[in-house]
Amino acid sequence: MQTRQIAVGSTRKPKLNAVVEVASAIATLLNSGQALDVVGYEVDSGVGHTPASRGELMQGARQRAEALQAKLRANGTSADFFVGVEGGLDVATENGVKRVFLESWAYVSDGTAGHFGCSGSIELPQALAEEVLTRGKELGLAIDEFAGAVGIRDG
Repeated sequence: MQTRQIAVGSTRKPKLNAVVEVASAIATLLNSGQALDVVGYEVDSGVGHTPASRGELMQGARQRAEALQAKLRANGTSADFFVGVEGGLDVATENGVKRVFLESWAYVSDGTAGHFGCSGSIELPQALAEEVLTRGKELGLAIDEFAGAVGIRDG
């Protein structure tokens, strides 16, 4: 059985788990007898700690995948697919009201061509959005404070 390597530009559990879940679903659709192996690597997204626009989310996802490909190439290794996942905020105005949404974007490349995909989104409470966008607090910390818990983004 041939194993195809999927490299992910993050070592965070939620991002890796999302890619593993998708790879498992795809493996059954391929019906080719190939196993898919998902491995995470730490790379920088090249964007701020909390991307605050759709463009910045997409840029971060692409740059993670491209940085990962370069990192593996420099180490003399490779993968069949390179995945960058970036989470953050998208700000939109609807009916004159500023609305802030939490969403994730992914960029998947075979090293030659790549494509984007995004999650659904959920509107943030105004107080939480202000903590991040106005006061500059990192999203994960702001969510923990808002929810009265610790490590929500990694759960």
